[in-house]
Amino acid sequence: MGSIEMERKTVGWAARDPSGVLSPYSYTLRETGAEDVYVKVTCCGICHTDIHQIKNDLGMSNYPMVPGHEVVGEVKEVGSGVSKFRVGDVVGVGCIVGCCRNCRPCNADIEQYCSKKIWSYNDVYTDGKPTQGGFATAMVVDQKFVVKIPDGMAAEQAAPLLCAGVTIYSPLNHFGLKSSGLRGGILGLGGVGHMGVKIAKAMGHHVTVISSSDRKRAEALDHLGADDYLVSSDADQMEKIADTLDYIIDTIPVFHPLEPYLSLLKIDGKLILMGVINTPLQFVTPMVMLGRKSITGSFIGSMKETEEMLEFCKEKGLTSTIETVKMDYINTAFERLEKNDVRYRFVVDVAGSKLDHITE
Repeated sequence: MGSIEMERKTVGWAARDPSGVLSPYSYTLRETGAEDVYVKVTCCGICHTDIHQIKNDLGMSNYPMVPGHEVVGEVKEVGSGVSKFRVGDVVGVGCIVGCCRNCRPCNADIEQYCSKKIWSYNDVYTDGKPTQGGFATAMVVDQKFVVKIPDGMAAEQAAPLLCAGVTIYSPLNHFGLKSSGLRGGILGLGGVGHMGVKIAKAMGHHVTVISSSDRKRAEALDHLGADDYLVSSDADQMEKIADTLDYIIDTIPVFHPLEPYLSLLKIDGKLILMGVINTPLQFVTPMVMLGRKSITGSFIGSMKETEEMLEFCKEKGLTSTIETVKMDYINTAFERLEKNDVRYRFVVDVAGSKLDHITE
């Protein structure tokens, strides 16, 4: 199919100010260009980053803002130059919808590190119009930033993988931590952390969940299949596994000291930061120097890694642990997410929320 003749109206739920309260919002999608895919949204996961954005925690929010970057939908139309997708395909859209295509990261297929990347929402597209996310009836996305959802994978299960799943998979892939037999730690058992346990276990790792309390012990060991559970405030437990971990994936999105966790790493161990935190973290240098340890970070993943991760999850039979809600519940869902009151990811049933019948 070629491009459509007129711009399409769509309805989403948008934040209007830093209160972060979302309400119905009608806006216009761009025309479906030659390289574009028109996607009717089926569902969209809720990520902790969405909270930072709608509440302007990072000081860069623009309103009105339709969040959502864990989007699964059905292709309804493709541009004349689209070769990867056909009408009827079930596809996913993640955090990024554009990049410069010429810089070193883009040429290395790690476009998530492009300095001119375009976010799925709260950004400006090449046509000068604001980008809007997946809590809406439809999106128009360049084919480069669309992935095919593997046959047989449920849409609501696939949605969190497009952020939480690839955010875990990418550092394990990049830092050479996919080999079986490694000992890893997952710090924090939220949306990203629970996928960390599942993916690391599927790779054959011995996985220790590290948490500030005993509250999630049964969940981590019995439901997610972690091998050990460590309460970080228990000095005796922390001492027992000191110098034993090859890596720790730190998913905590609020300020916390790093020294207790650095002590758990082996020589050459890696502490991989994942949480978006707007205050500086601190550590004393001997904790790093005396074990040749690394404090590093990783940001989502590339389109190539997203495709690899989806196939890996299909092959291993991995699923997200989710709670599905309708769009009119979204403000309550955000409130609960801030209180860590979700097991472990909210997914909004967009198609079942009848947004087409809502006017602003």
